[in-house]
Amino acid sequence: MKYLIALAFIMTTACQTDESVTAFAGNVTVFTLQSIDGVAFAARATIDVSTAGKISGHGPCNRYFTEQAAPYPWFSAGEIGSTRMACPDLTAEAQFFDALRAMTLVEVLGGTLILSDDNGREMLFQAP
Repeated sequence: MKYLIALAFIMTTACQTDESVTAFAGNVTVFTLQSIDGVAFAARATIDVSTAGKISGHGPCNRYFTEQAAPYPWFSAGEIGSTRMACPDLTAEAQFFDALRAMTLVEVLGGTLILSDDNGREMLFQAP
């Protein structure tokens, strides 16, 4: 009987799947922002989904990090932490962080990552 219980436990834990965006990104885990709401993003910003439950990357000025605990295809950036360096692109960085906070869905299609919300907003990222 002990063996059956142990086997059931192993089978249950082995069947649990990673439902984070990390699992759906495959080998590509860093993406560069191309546009927000269909408008080309002139500054450089990235998103790194290599660690399940977390996202990080580089905004136009600072490195950032946050939790992302919603299961795929849902997206919910937690409180965004970042370094605090000044640069000429602080306005673009604020736009990037504001858009990131608003996103509620994520879709990964090969080298493309799309964040969107129910209001039609969208952030388009491409693998480098």
